[in-house]
Amino acid sequence: MFYHLKNHPFPVEAYFESSIVLTFAVPKEELEPLIPACLDLDLYNDQWAFIAVAMVDTKGLKPKALPSIFGNDFFLVGYRVFVKYINKKGKRLRGLYILKSETNKRKMEWLGCIFTHYNYSTTDIQQVCQHQKTEIKSKKSDFSVLLSDASPDISLPQDSPFPDWKAARRYAGPLPFTFTFLSPSQEVLIIEGVRQNWVPQPIEVVHHHFSYIESLGLKGTKLANAFIIKDVPYHWKKGRTESWGK
Repeated sequence: MFYHLKNHPFPVEAYFESSIVLTFAVPKEELEPLIPACLDLDLYNDQWAFIAVAMVDTKGLKPKALPSIFGNDFFLVGYRVFVKYINKKGKRLRGLYILKSETNKRKMEWLGCIFTHYNYSTTDIQQVCQHQKTEIKSKKSDFSVLLSDASPDISLPQDSPFPDWKAARRYAGPLPFTFTFLSPSQEVLIIEGVRQNWVPQPIEVVHHHFSYIESLGLKGTKLANAFIIKDVPYHWKKGRTESWGK
């Protein structure tokens, strides 16, 4: 019974005060071992796969059926791979596969580990905004990123595989779906997100360091894009499953 509670048993809603997403391009052969066989990498030019770090300042996160008094504010950090899944109807769905999730509050770790398969852990997260720059860092998780304010005149990262921001925005996340493979039952768990006011703005990355990404031992990783999105109402539908390989 406890295991089935982890399958997103009810709709959840939150308000994203801000969502900062850094997306890294990785040669496809480097990321293929990190995803289950039921998923395919979402590739660019049949060469580049993508891993993203999302840093989200959420307000009022709660089960959708409950009144706002039950909402909680959390800072969330997620490491995700851009993937595709072909469902039983033959429709190709674009989405994300979660590698690691972190939060600044133990309550979110506890709730996240009960109602999701994302294996949340609690860490220290500091966010400092001054002199038109934003720094987000964690001593425990050993990551830091320094960002300049969003501007339409910002250039793509120097080594980005994308020719322009229009192509880069396709990999700005979050995508409509998140997938988990349930090995014991050989099922795919599908969670659909619904968003409003989703307008990604390019943001300049002055410095970045993510110990977790370095620990994966990926070769040829390069920063592909960085976006910030503000003031986004968001909700996730109840999870649904379908059998795979049967």
